[in-house]
Amino acid sequence: MPAHPSRRDLIRLLGVAATAAAGVPALSSCAGAPAPQSAAPGTFTVYWNAGHDYQAYRKVIAEFEQAHKVTVNLQKYQWPDLRTRLLADFASGTVPDLVEEPGGWVQEFALSGNARSLQDFVDRDGAAMGFPADWQPVTVERNSYQGKVYGVQLHLTCNTLLHNKGMLSDAGVEVPTTWEEFLAAAKKLTKDGVYGVALNQDYTYMWPWMTQAGVTPYDPETGKVMTPLADAIEALQFQADLIHKHKVAPVPVASTDYSGPQKLFSAGRAAMILTGPWDLDPIRRTSPDIDLGVAPPLEHKVRATQAAGVSMFVPAKASRPELSWDFIKRVTALEVEQAATKETGMLMPRVSWAKLPEVQADPATKVFADALPQAEDSSQAVRLTGQFGKWEEQLKVMYQQVLIQNRPAADVLTEFAKTAEGYLK
Repeated sequence: MPAHPSRRDLIRLLGVAATAAAGVPALSSCAGAPAPQSAAPGTFTVYWNAGHDYQAYRKVIAEFEQAHKVTVNLQKYQWPDLRTRLLADFASGTVPDLVEEPGGWVQEFALSGNARSLQDFVDRDGAAMGFPADWQPVTVERNSYQGKVYGVQLHLTCNTLLHNKGMLSDAGVEVPTTWEEFLAAAKKLTKDGVYGVALNQDYTYMWPWMTQAGVTPYDPETGKVMTPLADAIEALQFQADLIHKHKVAPVPVASTDYSGPQKLFSAGRAAMILTGPWDLDPIRRTSPDIDLGVAPPLEHKVRATQAAGVSMFVPAKASRPELSWDFIKRVTALEVEQAATKETGMLMPRVSWAKLPEVQADPATKVFADALPQAEDSSQAVRLTGQFGKWEEQLKVMYQQVLIQNRPAADVLTEFAKTAEGYLK
């Protein structure tokens, strides 16, 4: 169990335990895979995100199976379900061989003793595989704890500006580069049932604005949260004002689905969205007629954005860490990154990946790749306190109170900071 699981985690875990006690299968993956059996002879169990079942990775799996004479049991989940399954596994002691996580869990589970240090493998094989030298520095920091590596980044993504070139051209609007230009563009683009921009209800989408405002989410030395607080309030209120004051964005719908803005953009009902490469393929598939533009992150006090992306880790009780490490090495090879990007457009953590000719030649991918060095991990300092679950739950509430309910950012953020400083110290 994590050192400080969130209330939602505990409720889910109790539900899993209750169904197990009643003889009912607790939770099945999207593919209906059986319960994990880390030590089952001839089976190698992997927990994976349902959206990342790429052909490039299927090829790796086939080669891995042939090399080790095992069958890979790839169990695919959405992130909330994967976490629920994982917490139950930690409690029972029966764990998978390898886990893909959405960013932030590696340090959390290293802190709680549920993730295995990979430092011995890195010391042995790191130079040969280019780790950590060929990984963007932020990816190594966010997967390390007390000077040891516990996870390896699989995808590295960031958030930037996507826009409908045709709509901007028709409105005589230049691609915005600053907050002020962005607001002016959104006002001109809002007309005839089309919004200038669509914002996401997912609280993680606020972090690019916070980084651009120069906000530090948590300073362990001072114990202060969201500093400078005035700049954090400005950044949050700016987003809310796009919706409620300037009327250039629709009110986001509270849900677990983060694809709302993409769907509005694809339907021609929003001219701009702030998102990552995960929305490129859906837009191209559903709206091939849209002349899609990708621009660098906006600038306010600084030009910056939020680092995102997934990593892999090995549970502490996994029985075959050598096999797990070999899978990690295979799936993060440069040629595999190259194939996955060609297949899906996904961004990758290797520095050498960003320099590939096909990456630099693709207008959309190049913008994202060039922005990766400006991407910051906003939650690392909080994760290392062991209080990330509580922090995350309160951030979701705070963000939706401001963006959806239109409560003043100053009141809500001040209250949030006071509460968070109480439990993070």
